[in-house]
Order: sequence, then structure tokens, then C-alpha cells
Amino acid sequence: QVQLVESGGGSVQAGGSLRLSCAASGRSFSFANYGMAWFRRAPGKERESVAVVSWTGNTRYIDSVKGRFTISRDTAKNTVDPQMNSLKPEDTAVYYCYADGRSLTYSKYWGQGTQVTVSA
Repeated sequence: QVQLVESGGGSVQAGGSLRLSCAASGRSFSFANYGMAWFRRAPGKERESVAVVSWTGNTRYIDSVKGRFTISRDTAKNTVDPQMNSLKPEDTAVYYCYADGRSLTYSKYWGQGTQVTVSA
């Protein structure tokens, strides 16, 4: 069974930093063949994709976090970590890790979510 387990969430003041981590595990899970992403859902808002790192290592971000968030993956450890700097109150949300395979034959997976709260 494949699991994505997030950690690193918490509360921080505006301008602070947090580093989330997502650890993927499962005998059938080939991390190198998956693009990884972090989504977030703020209260009363739709879920949005925040940062993506493809299975080839390419990254992209939503405009609101460009220059502040950096996503990286470690294929040896099966982890994907977003470093979040200069946090703003509008970054407050539940953050979810997501895995999407390189082709349609691969299953998709979600983590359980971790809360990030940024106070003004």
C-alpha cells in the first residue's frame, strides 16, 4: 500500500519560514516515475496547486508563491520538501502532498494534509 505522509506544518508569524516534508512509501511505489506536488486548501477557498516538481525535476509554482517557496525532491529518500519563506497570512491553509505518475497507467495518491497557520 502506498502512503504519502506529510510533516512540518505548524504556526508561524508573518515573514517566518517553514519547511514541509512528504515521505512516500510502499512496495509498489516507484518514486522516480512520479511527479510530486503540493496543494493547499484555505478556509472557504478551492484547493489549488502550489508547487510541482516533475519526475524529470522540472519545477513550477503559482504566481503568489514564486520567489518565496522552493520545492525539491530527493529520490534516494523518496521525499519532496517545499521550503516556504517570507510566509504571509494568506498562505494559511491545509497543505497536501500529491503524487501523479508519468503516464496514465500510474495511480495517483494524496497525503492526509498538514496545517500551516501564518499570523499577522
